[in-house]
Amino acid sequence: MAETAEYTPPKVWTWNKGNGGQFANINRPIAGPTHEKELPIGKHPLQLYSLGTPNGVKVTIMLEELLAAGHKGAEYDAWLIKIGEGDQFGSGFVDVNPNSKIPALVDRSGKTPIRVFESGAILVHLAEKFGAFLPTEQPARAETLSWLFWQMGSAPFVGGGLGHFYAYAPIKIEYAIDRYAMETKRQLDVLDRQLANTEYIAGSEYTVADMAIWPWYGGLAKGWNYGAGEFLAVQDYKNLQRWADQVYARPAVKRGRMVNRTSGEPETQLHERHDASDFDTKTQDKLAKA
Repeated sequence: MAETAEYTPPKVWTWNKGNGGQFANINRPIAGPTHEKELPIGKHPLQLYSLGTPNGVKVTIMLEELLAAGHKGAEYDAWLIKIGEGDQFGSGFVDVNPNSKIPALVDRSGKTPIRVFESGAILVHLAEKFGAFLPTEQPARAETLSWLFWQMGSAPFVGGGLGHFYAYAPIKIEYAIDRYAMETKRQLDVLDRQLANTEYIAGSEYTVADMAIWPWYGGLAKGWNYGAGEFLAVQDYKNLQRWADQVYARPAVKRGRMVNRTSGEPETQLHERHDASDFDTKTQDKLAKA
């Protein structure tokens, strides 16, 4: 391992606002809003405030799958939250999610609006609301929830760990990249071994576990996330590759991946979604009309 300058932590940590690389302008050690800004409200029962990151894509896939399955009550407005510009610190967003992270959902289908934050909680809320994609009988229910919460606990090592130090950190730290590459590959192996015996993550049925895991680990398998496919030798995980392709072949998954997406080819982006017909209009056309 290459030698690096020794760092001795101070007795008491203090915030250096210049730290954080490209995220320095939005990272801070305190919670709460930074400015007053109400959230928009559309015409549908479900109001989603999000961005097309893996955590956001989980929810838009779920909503599109519900609609494809005939659950008309799952119609939704998806509003773009530009986290690079600090939208998540607006007062309205903080009221919905005090943790200031996307995605955040407000369910206005009943007499009293219900706020739901954390992507896993949103998936469970929607699954139970519509009776879909989450088994009700044991042991299938326990298996599905176990894999859902596996993703919630494991992905931070991929995103904040490997993704940050490999792709975004202002300096490359060999120890950090090696540490998180090792853990990420271990997780890929966990999934590959599971998928050697099951068609989908939790068994023979497509569930919220697949919707939660695919945006993170399917994205890694296809080389989309952090440009780390070759670095992680993702082609070696044959069962994971089979599953990643199988899930991506679903039309609802393709649509869900487009919603609130702001990177990639323009035809793959739908910055906001307020009606199913929005998928028929390219993002660049919408921007030209704005």
